[in-house]
Amino acid sequence: MTALVLDGKSAAARAKEQLRSRVAALPQAPNLVVVQVAGDPAADRYVKAIGRCCGEVGVGYSLSVLPVDVRTARVEEIIRDLSADPNVHGIIIQMPLPKHIDSTAVIACLDPRKDVDGIHPINAGRLANGTPTLVPATPAGGMALLREYGIAVAGKSAIVVGRSAVVGRPMAWLLLQADATVTIAHSRTQDLAALIRQADIVVAAIGKPRFITRDMLKPGAVVVDFGINLDAEGTLCGDVDTANVLDHVSAITPVPGGTGPMTNVQLLENLLTAIRL
Repeated sequence: MTALVLDGKSAAARAKEQLRSRVAALPQAPNLVVVQVAGDPAADRYVKAIGRCCGEVGVGYSLSVLPVDVRTARVEEIIRDLSADPNVHGIIIQMPLPKHIDSTAVIACLDPRKDVDGIHPINAGRLANGTPTLVPATPAGGMALLREYGIAVAGKSAIVVGRSAVVGRPMAWLLLQADATVTIAHSRTQDLAALIRQADIVVAAIGKPRFITRDMLKPGAVVVDFGINLDAEGTLCGDVDTANVLDHVSAITPVPGGTGPMTNVQLLENLLTAIRL
């Protein structure tokens, strides 16, 4: 058995073509604003990728970079002003914010109808309740990739390894809404390997390089790897030991090139949803 590689790059390219047509049909292109606090090179790369994706589909994009010592009150003011601006249709607060900034207070200032990253508690609550809402883009991209390759979720046993508010928990809610039977595992889960071996679908969102190994996976399992890590040699890798499971699982997302390219596509899907709210 050789695993089906769920190629996020090609899936994202196809999705962008569709997005470009939908944006072109609008009377006015929607505008996305990213608010970033300076000082994080990884964030610099990420917001650059968002801007490039916006340009590829014809969406308006602007980036507001704030000084590293900016105070919470100033960030709150900026988010309130953007939320009230009728020419701004979507807002991303680039996370994580520096420790001296009250992230909870800043997010509370965001209009949930413009929250294309799905981080506002109102949107999180709607997702948990099964109500249509703006969903965090990373897990939404993972689900879109499963649909793109026709992988059935309904009735399957799924485990999500990781419980973060932006990936693990929302992915669990999305799988549940798709009629999977879902387990959430985390750092305090006992006998984690045994639980993972029972799952038809394994979602890795734990942030540990190559943590999930061949012996932890059921033969024929589907693996969705959200991990973005650097190993001891400085090589980019996921949370799953991909090279050693390719002949053991039925399908897997590669790192890089799997779930990552789908994230920005889902941000723009959320933006097109936001302009209707």
